[in-house]
Amino acid sequence: MATDSTVRVDEDWLRSLRREFHRRPEPAWREFWTTARVVEELDSMGVDDVLVGPEILADGKRSALPDADELAAWHEQAREAGADPTLLERMEGGYTGALATVERGPGPTVALRVDIDGLPRAESESEGHHPAQAGFRSVHEGAMHACGHDAHATIGLGVLQAVLDSDFGGTFKLLFQPSEEMIAGGKPIAESGLLDDVDTLLAVHVGLDHPTGEVVAGVDGFLAVTHLDAEFAGEPAHAGGQPNQGENAVQAMATAVQNLYGVARHEDGATRVNAGHVGGGSATNIIPETAFIEGEVRGETTELMEYMRERSREVIESAAEMHNCSVEVSFDGEAPSATSDQSVVDRVQAVAERSGRVTNVLERDELGGSEDATYLMHRVQDQGGEAAYVCVGTDHPGGHHTATFDVDEDSLAIGVEVLAESVLEVAAEH
Repeated sequence: MATDSTVRVDEDWLRSLRREFHRRPEPAWREFWTTARVVEELDSMGVDDVLVGPEILADGKRSALPDADELAAWHEQAREAGADPTLLERMEGGYTGALATVERGPGPTVALRVDIDGLPRAESESEGHHPAQAGFRSVHEGAMHACGHDAHATIGLGVLQAVLDSDFGGTFKLLFQPSEEMIAGGKPIAESGLLDDVDTLLAVHVGLDHPTGEVVAGVDGFLAVTHLDAEFAGEPAHAGGQPNQGENAVQAMATAVQNLYGVARHEDGATRVNAGHVGGGSATNIIPETAFIEGEVRGETTELMEYMRERSREVIESAAEMHNCSVEVSFDGEAPSATSDQSVVDRVQAVAERSGRVTNVLERDELGGSEDATYLMHRVQDQGGEAAYVCVGTDHPGGHHTATFDVDEDSLAIGVEVLAESVLEVAAEH
């Protein structure tokens, strides 16, 4: 494909890397092998300033952590897959992710954020699913790269190689962020202070219903989000013999779920609620004594998310009281809304418009979902820097988070070229 870019891209390398990441998806805070593989690639490029795990995460700020047994199982799995034991030791306890820094004399500090976690869902085995057909389907049953984070990690490494091969002047930081899918990795990295010197931050996502060849220079419309967890407790009893002696926790949970979807929408903008994982009880002949809801609320603004959060708490607590049960409600993994800075959007748009690989450029579009890159964007903006969230289109059979999601690998080179040229332009303008 013809291109006017000065960035040279090894498409075979990108394709191979992406497939390697795709085969070993690791959900939030379990990205042990992925982090180790990233660091291995950074070493091969000659990057010696690399921080890993606890070195990039503010102490005590992680959330949505799996239990110790779950973390240990994925840690051991990474070891068996050949991950560097020294790196694994540094990441023990779910301290995943990495930050690579390249210093090239005076100039601006430019950062690129890519996320690296997979999703806890099974991947399609159908013959029409390309990863299954081509032999790089997930080897971890029940886990899958169903949102393109395998492509994000690959694009990040490609951009770094382009920067190393260029006359870039300044400092380039490449962040491989864990736990985006749980809206839990952005905050501890933001609060570490490691991005406080960043002048320009770019974040990237592939797809988002934009086709291969299309680039969105600035994504907005992030819904602020927080996860909710509710644990109901009732009283058990024999369902046939003494049903009147029980207090049914599942009934309380079911009432709460029904009423959550009845929370009034708000006049000021879009709001969302979802009870995504529910359950409870122990046997067909026992009045259930425990039940749970795992869900989320969202809002077009942080204030609207907070409205949904408080109304949801009231609904859940009222449902428990109605059925003589108790409930513990907690909210975790929160991310605010954010806006891409026009100055960065203009720069990315100009780069994309002159690329021979790009067929269509949109100045802006709205995500209509949530992303904890917003924490990083806010942090950089609050320190006087600028930030933008860029979408690199990719033809993806199946929607995001579905069993048949896949990435058109031609989009990898497009992402590398547009983002690398944008980084180089920022440096040149300063």
